[in-house]
Amino acid sequence: MLERMGDSLCRWAQKYMPDPMIFAILLTILTYVMGLIFTDSGPFKMITYWYDGFWTLLAFGMQMCIILVTGYALATTPALQKVLRALAGVPKTSGGAAALVAFVACVAGLINWGLGLIVGAIFALEVARQGARSNIRLHYPLIVAAGYGGLAIWHMGLSGSAPLLVATENHFLAKEIGIIPVSETLGSAMNLTSIAVMLILVPLVFYLLAPKDASKIEPIRSELCEMPEEKGTVNKEEWTFADRLENSVLLSLIIGLAGLVYIIYYFATKGFALNLNIVNFTFLILGILLHRRPIAYVRAVAEGVRGCTGIILQFPFYAGIMGMMKFSGLVTVIANWFVALSTPTTYPVFTFISAGLVNLFVPSGGGQWAVQGPIMVKAAEALNFSIPKTIMALAYGDQWTNLFQPFWALPLLGICGVRARDIMGYCMAVMFIGIPVYIILLLLF
Repeated sequence: MLERMGDSLCRWAQKYMPDPMIFAILLTILTYVMGLIFTDSGPFKMITYWYDGFWTLLAFGMQMCIILVTGYALATTPALQKVLRALAGVPKTSGGAAALVAFVACVAGLINWGLGLIVGAIFALEVARQGARSNIRLHYPLIVAAGYGGLAIWHMGLSGSAPLLVATENHFLAKEIGIIPVSETLGSAMNLTSIAVMLILVPLVFYLLAPKDASKIEPIRSELCEMPEEKGTVNKEEWTFADRLENSVLLSLIIGLAGLVYIIYYFATKGFALNLNIVNFTFLILGILLHRRPIAYVRAVAEGVRGCTGIILQFPFYAGIMGMMKFSGLVTVIANWFVALSTPTTYPVFTFISAGLVNLFVPSGGGQWAVQGPIMVKAAEALNFSIPKTIMALAYGDQWTNLFQPFWALPLLGICGVRARDIMGYCMAVMFIGIPVYIILLLLF
């Protein structure tokens, strides 16, 4: 049954799922029209809101580009290639490969969402390459879709934006709800149970989605199996002074050891407080050290840059959508629709659903909490409902519709060389199956 469901959704995605850039433009138009209909904003005002938000994600977009290229460069080091190949050689079927990739991506995503994104993409690519080398036909679109699994559960992990923010002193809602420790959100029985359930459910569903008919299997394309060539290698006897600098292991050691000193200092003083900057810095330093020669690292990064096109182009458009949603008050209108329908019993379910809907327009956990969080907190107080549970219900909705929204898949698509329409059908199948599971968990606790 699941295989047929996956096939149906894949056919739908192939026919109707446009390139992520087109998806962003359509969402821009839809947000503009909804702002005109449901808020007091006029046509020109909505355009100004769009522009006001358009450039607000530049720093974040740069962080995403860096995590993509440094993660790619790190994964192509000889040392990590050996580890990845050993692990990637374990599965012998498409279902087993998809389940393993999904599990690895989910575990990495619980540690840090950026880590899960890159590890999932690179591991999916390596599993498919290993299968091709061993003459095992693996269904590549399914395996790549599984590599996106970490973005489906990241907000319940160590980098969850909303839970970490409300645990921080002087956060923007501190006067209303005070400081809420992560023990009441990320460490709650509900969240720990949800993590355990999803670590089983997500890999299992990807396993069951694998096509049994050999004719439906689409193996990885031959050009994707090729590792980047080592270019420009010159006989050491012919090295010029510039060649010696470019290939100097000593230079890599100096800068790499300096970086390691700071990384050790950071974790010794701040604990396991991961953020994009420290993840990027760690990837960068480890990549330099493991590539050994500076020029080898430069070439690896240049290879990874090819996957940044979608990020560079699309981030401003989603920032513009966020601007229209926030400044027009449209996000408040949408949230209030669901609040009006809620009772103390159904409130977490409607919070989950509303967060999933808003996530399609504001695909940023921290950004969504900033614009939707205050509304949901006020409603929870009016209904005398648990604030920590409200936070986690919003977090679950925010993360789960990532399986329909191709925005965060951009780095994965670039690394793995596939289109959004190739993988989103499988992702949507997992999303639909998980919705009733989340609803049951929210009602049980």
